[in-house]
Amino acid sequence: MKTTKAAPQRRLLTSALLLALTTPLAAQTVAQDAAPAASQAADQEPAELEAIVVTGIRASLESSMNLKRDAQGVVDGIVAEDIGKFPDTNLAESLQRISGVSIDRTASGEGSKVTVRGIGPDHNLVLLNGRQMPGALLNGFSVSNSRAFDFANLASEAVSGVEVYKTGLASNPTGGIGATINIKTARPLDVGSLANIGLKTVHDTSNGNLPASIQGDDFTGELSGIYSQTFADGKFGIALNGSYQDRDSGFSQVGVTSGWRTHFGGEGGWGAIAPGTPGNDNLPGPTDLYSVPQNLNYSVNSIQRQRTNGQVTLQWAPTDRVTTTLDYTYSENKIQQQRNEMSVWFNFVGVESAWTDGPAAGPVFYRELIPCTGTQNPDGTYAGCSDLAMAGGKSATRAVNESTGFNVEWEVNDSLDLAFDYHHSTAELSPDSEWGSQAAIGTAAWIRGDTTVYFDGELPIVNFALAPGVSGVDPSQARVTGRQFVNGYSRGEVDQGQLSGDFKFGDYSSLRFGAASTEVKNRTAWGINEAPDWGGIGLASDWDDSIWSVDDMSRYFDAFPGHNDPRFSGQFMTFDFERLRQAVGEFTGRPDLARRPDNFDRADLLSTEKTRSAYLQYSTSFQTRIPVNLAVGVRYEKTKVESSAQVDTPVLVRWVADNEFFTDMGAKSFTTMTGEYDYWLPNVDTSFELRDDMVLRASYGHSIGRPGWQDIQGGQTVSPLLRVNGGSGAAGNPNLKPLLSKNIDLSYEWYYGEASYFSVGYYRKNISNYIDSGAGSFEDTLFSLPTPVGGEYWNAALAAGCGDADVGCIRQYIFDNFDGQPGVDSTAGSNGVITGRPGDPLTVYRVAIPGNAGSHSLNGYELNVQHMFGETGFGVAANYTIVDSDSLSYDNAAKGPQQVLIGLSDSANLVGFYDKGPWQVRLAYNWRDKFLSSQYDGDPADNAKNNPVYVEEYGQWDLSVGYQVTDRLTLQLEGINLTDETARLSERHKNILFYGTQTGPRYMVGFRYNFD
Repeated sequence: MKTTKAAPQRRLLTSALLLALTTPLAAQTVAQDAAPAASQAADQEPAELEAIVVTGIRASLESSMNLKRDAQGVVDGIVAEDIGKFPDTNLAESLQRISGVSIDRTASGEGSKVTVRGIGPDHNLVLLNGRQMPGALLNGFSVSNSRAFDFANLASEAVSGVEVYKTGLASNPTGGIGATINIKTARPLDVGSLANIGLKTVHDTSNGNLPASIQGDDFTGELSGIYSQTFADGKFGIALNGSYQDRDSGFSQVGVTSGWRTHFGGEGGWGAIAPGTPGNDNLPGPTDLYSVPQNLNYSVNSIQRQRTNGQVTLQWAPTDRVTTTLDYTYSENKIQQQRNEMSVWFNFVGVESAWTDGPAAGPVFYRELIPCTGTQNPDGTYAGCSDLAMAGGKSATRAVNESTGFNVEWEVNDSLDLAFDYHHSTAELSPDSEWGSQAAIGTAAWIRGDTTVYFDGELPIVNFALAPGVSGVDPSQARVTGRQFVNGYSRGEVDQGQLSGDFKFGDYSSLRFGAASTEVKNRTAWGINEAPDWGGIGLASDWDDSIWSVDDMSRYFDAFPGHNDPRFSGQFMTFDFERLRQAVGEFTGRPDLARRPDNFDRADLLSTEKTRSAYLQYSTSFQTRIPVNLAVGVRYEKTKVESSAQVDTPVLVRWVADNEFFTDMGAKSFTTMTGEYDYWLPNVDTSFELRDDMVLRASYGHSIGRPGWQDIQGGQTVSPLLRVNGGSGAAGNPNLKPLLSKNIDLSYEWYYGEASYFSVGYYRKNISNYIDSGAGSFEDTLFSLPTPVGGEYWNAALAAGCGDADVGCIRQYIFDNFDGQPGVDSTAGSNGVITGRPGDPLTVYRVAIPGNAGSHSLNGYELNVQHMFGETGFGVAANYTIVDSDSLSYDNAAKGPQQVLIGLSDSANLVGFYDKGPWQVRLAYNWRDKFLSSQYDGDPADNAKNNPVYVEEYGQWDLSVGYQVTDRLTLQLEGINLTDETARLSERHKNILFYGTQTGPRYMVGFRYNFD
């Protein structure tokens, strides 16, 4: 790269280059800051400028550094070294290189959502070329509360840069209290003539660590290209870009998928261990919390992903003062997943255990004694034995994002610029198969005796005895059990019109102003067709043994220490999902059950937010002893909320299996509720140019983060699944106020060398209106539904000797002694049904209602260093972010909902690189400390006893190597997760595992060819 002869001219030309690659949102900021520099340069003797060619890793880092240096407020970002050659799989993985930015990963290991400065994905606003983007997400088997944007849907090849605004601007839309993230794409009148094409081969090693029946291809392809051209002497331009990627991958996962039952030592309740029970070592005391697992599940999963991205941009500049832009952006992400799993379920009977010390104790091991005999029943089960569950599943979803926008920029005269922008954008996540978005078929062999899980290692180890005389798991023992076919749907929509202006005064001060109208719609819904035949269908002999294959689960967890533990009972069976789906449909006479649900019978939430906003922002520069830049602004926002929710009326409680109760629902209707709020949001930004190479910044501003979609749902909904201790529900509150954050930022920046700098920053966020998910929670017998629990038949079983927690004994006693009596029918369904009768206790529902409660503060520090080692080609970039908030941290020794902040954690990045001659090499390490990701671990009947879910500390090495063969042709090699790191989620103690996941390294080899 050539250099200029004078630093002021170099800075001015760099600003001009950034201006050419940016959108109006950032361009106005850069232009204002460049104006004083232009004036200073004009007073100096003109100097001949040499050409600057910005290519390579070093040039990209220098451009990003100058973006930070010249911006108003605290702004970090990434500028593409060459458009079409971002070095990461998607934008989330690129963003994690920025100080204070960390990512959430999907189960496949790919980056998905971003956390900025300890603020989670729900409260970071994402813009595309300055326009607010919608999101569409599901939450497993239920609707999603999240507003997060999923970056996994966007390829990075067409992106010219990404800006992360960490301090507020009056001109930016609201919704990001962590940051506002602006994704910039190429504009033809800015970039001129450009054409390149890239091709990659992707090898994901995780695909090879899967059963043969669900493996994808070891090598898949990725194609991308961009074309930009101008015509008519630069008055008209067109830019086209597109990419397509196939990726086949997999992951292995172990987890307590149905959550943990949490108790204080000595308290009663389902799952509690009474003090003094023999065989339980170091049982927690009365003030200590401990958790018992409801199940343990191992699974192997394959994923096939097809991602298509494209954009067309048309620009017309009829005069030097008017530029019009019309653009359309499209992304489609289709994902198919197949799963085989093995699980054991606990009934909290005959328990032996050992525990760590409190106040939040974790299990060293947990064991249940099961009176399994060698006597085989007619249906193929063994008397007294529990089931070894072996399920399989498929899922298929299609995520589509579309955005159409029109923009006019008019330079009215030398003092006044006006701009109008309108866009309509949608995000939709929908099922992509004949059977819906998710399907699962359960199978089981009733051969399991005493079962122990050892939780004291990275990988939980299950050990179970087999029925006497049974030497191993065999297809002849298997029976089909329950089936679930889920239809999930989510859609977000944004219509936004923005009018903005910039009036420049003669002293290089300016007044920016604008108004906007934004309408955001969201729908999130799900339905299910289900046959809960968990006790088994037919006889073992009714099913063709060739459907199943015997396998060993331990071999799929070889990246975890302990996978080869001799205690691991890893033998299980996989099966051909499609073949079994057809067979069970024929056997039961219900092939229609597997058809896609035609309605959303479990939940359907619809919300609309209409916001009107206006802003003023005055910017000026003046000289005291040092140059000072000042910007003062205010934004006014008024939002009206209308939210509707599908409301069901439960009419009957059915006890269908040992630990499963279902509710039959009556008529459905929608209820609608409304709310509104308005805010004045001021901001002040000041920068002091201590020297030509030193900048001191101070900022203060207000920002808001809007409540989640479930938080503002328009009615009360209940879960159809109940447990022994009752049911759960949720009610929304459209009158919730958004989180209000009052932000203070201080930073010092020293640009001490060519593309080298050091910065340190402090920030504080005082957050009020915090949303407490259980602020209005209550327990009530809402629908006056009798439950068998505690009823006449139940009490008779207790009097006959069944323990109050031995639901299997109680259920069997009722069938043996009261079959045919009102409410008892052993022939109903596959397992028999017991229903509540008049006079039985009424079902208690725990209903959570969110509310605004409390204020909290968040403090953080950011350290950055970027250093080039002269002309050697070597360089290093490193950053570390420290986040702290005692008042927003979860108390593991307390039970119940808490006011906490999701995603709070320290993070660090270290990048070493070499960029000289034809070689470009980058080795990057990204680290994130342990952080809270949720307050709910999956038990649908226990949401009033929230358990924290933490993502444990995680670090990953990535490598990128490029070699420029000619001026046009570049070869590229990339490696992701080089050291095959595993990820863990745990709860109050490391031994209380929620999920552990193994993915594997992935490698990409390819080339990019430039035609210009």
